[in-house]
Amino acid sequence: MSKKVISTKNAPAAIGPYSQGVKFSNFAFLSGQLPVNSVTGEMPSDIEGQTKQSLENVKAILKEEGLALNNVIKTTVFLKDLENFSKVNEIYSQYFEGFYPARSCVEVARLPKDAQIEIEVIAIKE
Repeated sequence: MSKKVISTKNAPAAIGPYSQGVKFSNFAFLSGQLPVNSVTGEMPSDIEGQTKQSLENVKAILKEEGLALNNVIKTTVFLKDLENFSKVNEIYSQYFEGFYPARSCVEVARLPKDAQIEIEVIAIKE
């Protein structure tokens, strides 16, 4: 089995020595997605907007491999402030309706570009 890099211009480029995603077998492993708009390079100021943008970036990378959010089986959410947990859940639940993937959510001291959130996922092609 071989590995394949997943890359799209519809999500922000990696800001370091890593790929947006890697496909292996029928799995897709996506790097953490910051809430950066790939066209403008800007981030929304509020946690709701940042959550939406991070998830839109995830969707764009998944789409490049013919996948969608319903293929996601595991997410990890990194939050700068766990006080935003309920706000994130409100937005997150709009993206994962019906089937919720397994998830971890952790508070971190700091994220690249001083983002408030970063979301990584593992998806499977059935």
